Amino acid sequence: MKAIRRFTVRPVLPEPLRPLSDLARNLRWSWHAETRDLFQSVDPGRWSASGGDPVRLLGSVPPARLAELAGDRRFLRRLAAVAGDLHDYTTGDRWYQAQTEALPAAVAYFSPEFGITAALPQYSGGLGILAGDHLKAASDLGVPLIGVGLLYRHGYFRQTLSRDGWQQEHYPVLDPNELPVAQLEEPDGTPAQVALALPGGRQLHARIWLAQVGRVPLLLLDSDVEENDLGERGVTDRLYGGGSEHRLLQEMLLGIGGVRAVRTYCRLTGHPEPEVFHTNEGHAGFLGLERIAELCDAGLDFDSALEAVRAGTVFTTHTPVPAGIDRFDRELVARHFGPGAELPRIDVDRVLRLGMETYPGGEPNLFNMAVMGLRLAQRANGVSLLHGNVSREMFSGLWPGFDADEVPITSVTNGVHAPTWVAPEVFRLGARQIGVQRAEDAMSVGGSERWDSVADIPDQDIWDLRRVLREQLVEEVRERLRASWRQRGAGTAELGWIDGVLDPDVLTIGFARRVPSYKRLTLMLRDRDRLMDLLLHPERPIQIVVAGKAHPADDGGKRLVQELVRFTDDPRVRHRIVFLPDYGMAMAQKLYPGCDIWLNNPLRPLEACGTSGMKAALNGCLNLSVLDGWWDEWFQPDFGWAIPTADGAGTDPDHRDDIEAAALYDLLEQRVTPRFYERGRSGLPDRWIEMVRHTLGSLGPKVLAGRMVREYVERLYTPAAVAHRALGPDTARDLAEWKARVRAAWPGVTVDHVETSASEALAELGMTLGLRVRVGLGELGPEDVEVQVVSGRVDEQDRIGDATVVPLKAVGSAEQDGRWVYEGSLSLDRTGPFGYTVRILPAHRLLASSAELGLVAGPSEDLVAAGGLLMR
Repeated sequence: MKAIRRFTVRPVLPEPLRPLSDLARNLRWSWHAETRDLFQSVDPGRWSASGGDPVRLLGSVPPARLAELAGDRRFLRRLAAVAGDLHDYTTGDRWYQAQTEALPAAVAYFSPEFGITAALPQYSGGLGILAGDHLKAASDLGVPLIGVGLLYRHGYFRQTLSRDGWQQEHYPVLDPNELPVAQLEEPDGTPAQVALALPGGRQLHARIWLAQVGRVPLLLLDSDVEENDLGERGVTDRLYGGGSEHRLLQEMLLGIGGVRAVRTYCRLTGHPEPEVFHTNEGHAGFLGLERIAELCDAGLDFDSALEAVRAGTVFTTHTPVPAGIDRFDRELVARHFGPGAELPRIDVDRVLRLGMETYPGGEPNLFNMAVMGLRLAQRANGVSLLHGNVSREMFSGLWPGFDADEVPITSVTNGVHAPTWVAPEVFRLGARQIGVQRAEDAMSVGGSERWDSVADIPDQDIWDLRRVLREQLVEEVRERLRASWRQRGAGTAELGWIDGVLDPDVLTIGFARRVPSYKRLTLMLRDRDRLMDLLLHPERPIQIVVAGKAHPADDGGKRLVQELVRFTDDPRVRHRIVFLPDYGMAMAQKLYPGCDIWLNNPLRPLEACGTSGMKAALNGCLNLSVLDGWWDEWFQPDFGWAIPTADGAGTDPDHRDDIEAAALYDLLEQRVTPRFYERGRSGLPDRWIEMVRHTLGSLGPKVLAGRMVREYVERLYTPAAVAHRALGPDTARDLAEWKARVRAAWPGVTVDHVETSASEALAELGMTLGLRVRVGLGELGPEDVEVQVVSGRVDEQDRIGDATVVPLKAVGSAEQDGRWVYEGSLSLDRTGPFGYTVRILPAHRLLASSAELGLVAGPSEDLVAAGGLLMR
């Protein structure tokens, strides 16, 4: 029979055990071993059955056991110690509080998904896991962050396989009352809510749930409330589900509703109002519109409000391909804004202009969320050095006239939260060397260039640890594989072979990630005979554990999954290669430590960062990867191997896959497996162990989320807070008026004449050239611009590379015809083909970049042709 109504019956904890409730509701337990150990001791069997979820555990423990624990003085001492540690952690000073700069009072961090723990399944992949690690690291560092997201009633889908290996999706219903979240309430006890206006006089209501992530509050908006009609109740049903309008409503709720949720939270709790708003990918971009509307209500005009909002906004782009960005039909967006809908006081055309692709190659009828994010943020970044380069190329149309390397998008390379991803056995080995507290600080706060103490760990200890972790993975794989085959319809009698799957003494390779085509799940199958030879080699075999989900709407990705599954089903190799369905955080935490090699073979340069290899490295796993994302930046032969790529523009995709697959097989045959299996005088693979040691000691400190968040604070949040404070209402008006004046006058800005002291086209290294430039500034003055000489090596087309920029100085006052003369010198500091040019840029003390307005004036083609601008 099916229940007609569902309740969540919460346990009543005896008074001495009340701190257990606080510990369960603060998600710090997900990365704090002592808290998890305490909950496990409540009831080890039920702890395992709950999947390591304290809320579920406490809901299942019998009252008799709770009464027993309430009288157990040893348990109560442990409980008091762990509760006291959480209190000290959440209230004491940390790294942020020790800084002397004028740091932001608070930062609001918006993301469509957050991967905090498997007990709160509100993530699909790398973007969400990164957002979760960002919050955890901010908590460890004491950064006053407020996270903002949506609470999806079905989360992301659960994945199973059909008998023939086709991916099947399942959407479990999540009851917030059974999750580690609490409802935010008004002083009278009613649920705190936000509302958005919809076309036709309707409204979209959402309540606010609070997940406490250590020191960081995470606000999650939920539209499944009685005030909504059926359609509106389903807005937050699934992560990345539904059609175009559904996604638009999700993103309006996240951005606009999210700002309103932050204001509500700060009003109710006294938390400082954020000075900086960080948009993690374009999904939350509408937050800038809501903040503009707030300032317009306070008396500012749109342009002035836009400047004030931009000053305090940071935008992070995560995709290296235009197809990965949400884009909406302009008419759909127009229908949801303006009179009779949301933000009625803002002209719809102003909203549309922020997101329209009004640049060469753009689609003029599409509203691009990343483009809006960039236009609403004064500071933007990619998530690795290479991805920063790719992003500057991809979005260069927004800054016409500037070379891609001058586009104002920097990069902060992602990191991962070591306390979440480092296996307890690995942590204990480090703690044995330097002590528990120093080991915790090294992993969470970071700050050191190297972990030198790793050098003192004996080879035997490292090798024994690697085997223990590999053995644990073998047990985990067999258990999951048996469950998967039962779901596929196999009977127990058919599954005896699973007891022989994988070997704890065989080189183990891991490959786990989402399954878009560019990540090339099946590249390893390119030459199946060669792969079989590697798997079944009599002296140096390999074994491979694969996991990954294709998007429910991506049949191409599902076909890749099926192709791989069918290969892993082959009785000849199924003991050496497995596919595990339903990849998620719980599986990943076992997978990364147990692998010897982490494989990554995307199409370069389409991997923005690829943090799974970082998590593996923190456990002593070596990387075998295409030079993409973070690996392009930090690869060293000490840390693993680089798969050669054939990414020339003219390479046929099939031929490229053949070349790169062959390179992968060659590396495995000739370099990786011999290194793993060869033994030194001690009987250990000493050269392999040395690579593990280098990975832990030298790469480990680089890949930390603590390093990443410190970079955000120092390079982006703090400058954004300073800019935010500088732009009060009057200053914002002045800046907006100055920009309008400059844009209107810019057609009259010209470089008219360039003279140089060099008489020949041949010069000697170390010479200094004198430059005299006449420019027209129209209705602008020297205080509005900077005149620069740009110089450097030139290629065959006379394009300047690796440029040096030197400002020129105005000489005297304007001439009779309104022209200005600028002078300066140019040092010839490089040999070979050398060139220079002169340009004029807008200049203002409140600009974050001289390219901010996208305006530049240079010599006319006639002037260039007249000579003097090239020195060979």
